[in-house]
This record gives sequence, C-alpha cells and structure tokens, in this order.
Amino acid sequence: MKNVIFPQNLAGKYVFLLPDLSIFKEDTLDWLFNLFVNNSVAHSLLIYCLVVAIGIALGKIKIYGISLGIAFVLFTGIVFGHFGLSVNPEVIEFCRETGLIIFVYTIGLQLGPGFFSSLKKEGLSLNLLAMALVFLGALTTYLIHIFSGIPLPVAVGIMSGAVTNTPGLGAAQQAIKDIVSNNPSLTFPPLGLGYAVAYPFGVLGIILTMLATKKIFRININDENKLFLSKDDASKKTPEKANVILRNSKLFNQPIGAIDGILHTHLIVSRILHDGNVKTPSANTILHENDVLRIVASKESIEQLIKSVGELSEIDLAKVPSNLVSRRIRVTKSAVLGKKLSYIDMTNRFSARITRIYRSNIEFVPNASTSLNFGDTLTVVGEEDGVELVAKELGNSMKRLYEPNLIPILVGIVLGVILGSMPLFIPGMPVPLKLGLAGGPLVVALLISRFGSRFMLTSYVTQSANLMLRELGILFFLASVGLTAGKSFVSTLMSGDGFIWMGYGAIITLVPLISVTLFARLVMKKSYLEIIGLLAGATTDPPALAFANATAGNDVPALTYATVYPLTTFLRIMVAQLMILVLT
Repeated sequence: MKNVIFPQNLAGKYVFLLPDLSIFKEDTLDWLFNLFVNNSVAHSLLIYCLVVAIGIALGKIKIYGISLGIAFVLFTGIVFGHFGLSVNPEVIEFCRETGLIIFVYTIGLQLGPGFFSSLKKEGLSLNLLAMALVFLGALTTYLIHIFSGIPLPVAVGIMSGAVTNTPGLGAAQQAIKDIVSNNPSLTFPPLGLGYAVAYPFGVLGIILTMLATKKIFRININDENKLFLSKDDASKKTPEKANVILRNSKLFNQPIGAIDGILHTHLIVSRILHDGNVKTPSANTILHENDVLRIVASKESIEQLIKSVGELSEIDLAKVPSNLVSRRIRVTKSAVLGKKLSYIDMTNRFSARITRIYRSNIEFVPNASTSLNFGDTLTVVGEEDGVELVAKELGNSMKRLYEPNLIPILVGIVLGVILGSMPLFIPGMPVPLKLGLAGGPLVVALLISRFGSRFMLTSYVTQSANLMLRELGILFFLASVGLTAGKSFVSTLMSGDGFIWMGYGAIITLVPLISVTLFARLVMKKSYLEIIGLLAGATTDPPALAFANATAGNDVPALTYATVYPLTTFLRIMVAQLMILVLT
C-alpha cells in the first residue's frame, strides 16, 4: 500500500491524531499468503474448515429436487487438492481415521438397540435382501476387474463410491496400508479416485431405480402403506389402550397378577374401576365381575384380549375423576440401570404402574423381565405421591440426561480400536484379517448400546449430540479423502480412465439394485415403501433416504433403512477389506 501524503496544514496540526499506516505496506500481507500455502496447525485448520463449510453450502443446492448433501464436501476437497491447497499427509491420515471412527461409533450407538431385534421375523428377510445386494455388488465388481483388467484396489474404490459407502472405503484403505507396511516395495493406486468418480451416479442411480420401480409397477402409495402395516412387526407391537368390562368368569376373584397365566398373553392393567372408585391396582388386587379395567397391550393382541376379558366399556377411566395421574419419567439414576422391573417392584412399593416404555424411537409394553436403560422414558400411572416416589427412584433428572457421558464413549472407542486392530490369522492371506478402524468401533458400539447397562456402561447420547459427532466425523473423513484424491483427479479424468470408471460405477450401482428390487417385489411380495427404504439402507445413502421419505410421505422407508443399516455397514466394511486382502 502506498504511503498517504496529507496537506501540510493538516499534517502539522493534526498529525498526532492519525494512525501509523505503515503497518499496511504490501510486504506485510505475506502472512496471509503464507497461511494458505505453508503447513502449520493454523493452515490445516483453515483448509479443513473451508472445505467442509463450502461443501455443506454447495451440497444444499438441488437440481430437479436432488442434492448430494454432505457428499459435496468430497468434491470441494478435490478442488482444493487440485489447486495445491492441501494439508500435511500425516494430518490428513489422522483426520480421516479419527473421523471414520467417530462416525461409525455414533451410528452404532444410535441403531444398536434395534439391531438385534431387527434380525428376527420381517427384519430378517429385509436383512437377507440387503446381504444379497452387498454380495451381488461385490461379485459385479470382481467380474469387472477380471474382464476389464483394472486394478482390484481401483475397482474396490469404484464399488465404494457406486454404493455411496464411506466406511467401506476406509476399511479398504486400512487393508492396503497394512499390506504396504509388511512389504514397503508394493505400491497401490489411490482408492479415493475411483470412489470420487463413481459417487455422483451412486446417489443418482438409487433414486432412478426408485422412480423406475414406481413407474413400472404403477405404485399407489396409499395401497402400499396398507400392505406394509399388515405385515409390520414393529407396528403390531405398538401399545394400545382399551377400557374393558370384566365378563370372563375365569378371572372372577383372581388376582391381577394371574391374568397373564390364565389368558396366555401379556397385558398391563393401569387403572381399575370397582364400586365407583378408580385406583391403580397391584399384582394382588382381586378382580370382580363388572369391574372396568383399563388395559394396555400390543396392537396385535388388543382385540383378542378385549374378547377374552369381556367387552368394551363406554367409560374412559382416564377421564373419570380420581386421584390418579399419568406421568412420563426418564431413567437417569445409575443405581437402577440394568435392573429388571420385577426387582424394582414399583407397583407394590409405590402403588404405581409402568404401562409403557419408549426406547430408541420404539414404544412397547414392558413385562417383569424388562431391564431399564439410561434414557428410557416410562409412562407411569398412580397416585401423585407414588408417582413422585417413582420419579425419585428412577432419577428423572433432565440435567443428568443432557450431561455428556464422555467416559463410556471414550472407553467404547478404545475397545473398538483394540478389537479392530486384533489380527485374525488365516492361511493364504498376505496379512491378518482385521475388523479395522471402521468395523471394530461399530461392533463395540452395537454391543454397548444393547448390553452396556449390565456393565454400568451408559451408551445414551442425546440425539442432537449424536448427530453433531456423527456429522463432524463423516465431514472430516470426506474432506480428507477429497484432499488426497485432488492431486490426480483431473489428470485421471483427462486421460479417459475417469469416464470409463464412471461407467463401471454405474454398472455396480444398477445391477444389484435392479436385481434385488425385482426379487423383493415379485417373489417376496414386499411393499414399495419397504423396498425404497431397503435400497437406501443397503447403500447407506442419506440423500436417497430423504428422497424415499419424501416419496412415501411418511417414515416407513426410514424404519426399513434403520433395520438394515447396521448389518449392511458391517458387511460393506468386511467385504471391501476381504476383497483387498484375499483377491489382491
């Protein structure tokens, strides 16, 4: 900047009021230039934040209602890397692996409670279809490698992009790193390039398959919703309430605790009207003819229970004046975690009944063997004093609920890293098989979220905190992959290989999707809502899930997505790694 010259009369009279403008000379701006080009902590942080922020902003742009979402962070990183705005390789590796670990671990915590139940009945068939989609994609990838001659690591990278699966890419990169560490003379092409060129059509191909399926089979969303509800196990277990007049003579003069044994099914009596008084019964309360019972049971059994107990009453016991109240109470006290309801015995100790439990987005009717987890929301019915005692017993502290449980999270990640690094020696493999830094934390998170309360490991994380950690993890991973791939991305496209790889990616995307969709619809008679949720979940693709939910107009695709997502993520991690270790 040139020196500023002031008129003599001003300079002489007011010079003491003017700042020293010499600090803004041109050569003093070198610090800003150096901040962008010289490796330093400030430089690394600046590059990562710019890549993530710009990528998120661009990802919100929609073309024909479709956006790439956070995947645009990958392409922003490629642009930065292409123009030399990159970061020290060691820093990139640290951010990539740390981001991947945080991402898969928080996914496991969120989906773990429903993962094991999803392997039963209807969930089992959906997971089998998802497995078929994963293995068919791997087979298609291997055949492309055989007939085209492209290196298998490149093919695996293309496969990860074609199915929009980031953890699988991370697992494959880790497997290559292990091979190279044992034999430094080996070199491998970067997997991130194949991933990057295949990713855009990976997102678009899933959505095109959904649209084509709807058109070909002339789908009516209302009819499909009815078809889903007729088969859905989760909706059948949703609690329902009914007021019933006792007419069954087998129940006369019997304690309420004997109902389950007599009717051979489970229900909860939250209120009873006897001789004009409404009260909360205990297990020893005796039933009499014409008593009105307010029962809570699963949706699939409520109609049969009404017939077995008696007949519907016009009296709604919840509206009859009484000293009973209904409250929703959160479990936040460590002393009751993992304890069964039969052990806590709320009914006899406090004259209050736990009628429903809300856990991991699922509401169900508890029984005596149900264990309590941190963060469970219990619906409790009883007298005001009794309900207050239950709240005191269970904690019900919102402050405690929203305090970050960092120790269990960090312990879980430590265990996940240890498990992921544990070698499994298999004859014929160049290096031992490992779950890796993606598979190990995912498995541990699933186990802790399901069984952690038995070992005083609280897996509860608020939804907002979980989402924040998960998004940060995947964003830093995608940025790292983009920064690494950016150096040779354009040259790969200009050489012609990139466009060929795009075609291979389209084949890997469409062949499994179309095959599984036709089988699910024509052979297994799955509803369209289940199928589009399955496609989004089996490709672990959030943009596709958003499109599926918008198409359905409800959350049914999200339920299917959550059912198959954990197993699919685990399989894609293992399959990508095995293809590198076994077939390379």
